[in-house]
Amino acid sequence: MNDDIDRTLPMDVADALRETEETLSVAESCTGGLIGAAITAVPGASDYFESGLTTYAYDAKRRHLGVGREPLDEHGAVSEPVAREMARGVRDVTNVTWGISTTGVAGPTGGSEETPVGTVFIGIAYAGPWGSESSYATVSRYEFSGDRADVRAKTVDRALADLLAEVNGQHPEAVDAETNIDLETDTDADTGTGTDTETDTDTAE
Repeated sequence: MNDDIDRTLPMDVADALRETEETLSVAESCTGGLIGAAITAVPGASDYFESGLTTYAYDAKRRHLGVGREPLDEHGAVSEPVAREMARGVRDVTNVTWGISTTGVAGPTGGSEETPVGTVFIGIAYAGPWGSESSYATVSRYEFSGDRADVRAKTVDRALADLLAEVNGQHPEAVDAETNIDLETDTDADTGTGTDTETDTDTAE
């Protein structure tokens, strides 16, 4: 596992998901499998971890996650709509409780005025019980500093911390994410500057 990744976060995820008896899959683009590697570094991860998909290319996002051509064409891969569809897609395709997605510009090239190097979108999708109308997907945008390795490591940490916050929000009795995590210190340098989260509720069919 990358030495720059916080090793306590995957263990906190393990504790939280075991307590709630929920499952997780991840769809990664800019992190290239690092989240899955961090999660499976914890012994017994098969208790809660279902799948890790690295969908780097447009076609992979469409084929494996069901991301629509329109959001990819209109907004590009590094965007809020695509991160949302990736999170929903991996959640639904693998039939799990939680889906995480990452898409971003890790650098050193590939940035633009709208999405400079270090821009990352992290999506989290939750599947509530059928008929509860509690399913949703949320996306946050971050801007991380540092080189390519730094951006990718910070994205892994932030994605796992965001997941813990969501699990605790759904299940207050779960392991408190804040007890072992201090990601707010020196925000710009260490964890990125995040925008307000946008949440869509998934209506059960």
